[in-house]
Amino acid sequence: MWAIVINPVSGGGKGARLGKEVAGYFASKKLDYQVVSSTTAARLKSNLEDFLQVNSQNCDGVIAVGGDGLAHLVIQLVTPRKLPFTVIPAGTGNDFVRALGWPLTSIITQLDFVTNEAPRSIDLGLVDSEWFGAILSTGFDSVVNEKANRMRHPNGQMKYNLAIAMELPKFKPMQYTIGLENQAIQTEAMLIAVANGSSYGGGMLVCPDADMQDGLFDVMVLRPVSKFEFLKVFPKVFKGAHVDHPKVDIYRSRKVSLAAPAIAYADGERIGGLPVQAECMAGAGLSWTP
Repeated sequence: MWAIVINPVSGGGKGARLGKEVAGYFASKKLDYQVVSSTTAARLKSNLEDFLQVNSQNCDGVIAVGGDGLAHLVIQLVTPRKLPFTVIPAGTGNDFVRALGWPLTSIITQLDFVTNEAPRSIDLGLVDSEWFGAILSTGFDSVVNEKANRMRHPNGQMKYNLAIAMELPKFKPMQYTIGLENQAIQTEAMLIAVANGSSYGGGMLVCPDADMQDGLFDVMVLRPVSKFEFLKVFPKVFKGAHVDHPKVDIYRSRKVSLAAPAIAYADGERIGGLPVQAECMAGAGLSWTP
């Protein structure tokens, strides 16, 4: 029995469209499946919990059709049960799919692989008691997320871009205490990313060398730069070229603690105020990588 978990409003309705396509694929292959869907995260989580309570012993895997928010929700439920899962990209960011190595198109190829090959172990992050798949971050991007989440319009990436334009002029770097396995760092920073996967924000390669199977986080620290310099460096993040900037430091560590008067997000979902402690849990998840 497969669970096809659909967020129908993801990607402005892309979730509903691709959800039908995924269900049609399973029907055409005569595979046993059940659709789990809702337009609210709370109800979707409850529906998936109900399914897993009955079917976890004979569940072949969970197919999440949506974005990074849905992936984050599914990870919370499948990881303790040691169930394999994958994500069909139907959101605006789709960074967890990128981290797994799947293209954002050709979902039939992905489904063919998933239904015929064995899943592999992948690393997941654990921040306090919450799992995350891609990136835990704090600083300017979290301030932007806070702003964007309060805005009703526009939709998609334009909301994020507008929030950047509104928050950057008044943003000030914060003093952070960063704890790594082998050192403690006191520094002012504009942004800190604790990366299990390589990208967030729809393909921004904030930690381009992050590997979901090496048992370590890549930790990117952007120390203070001028607003002008930030705008000049920002486009480079889409190619990962920002890591050569003299104000960017990269560390690798299995455990990371962060303390500051700041907010943290993981997989685009609000974690809450610092301090937080995160650990890279090697092999904690099961998924399919091409």
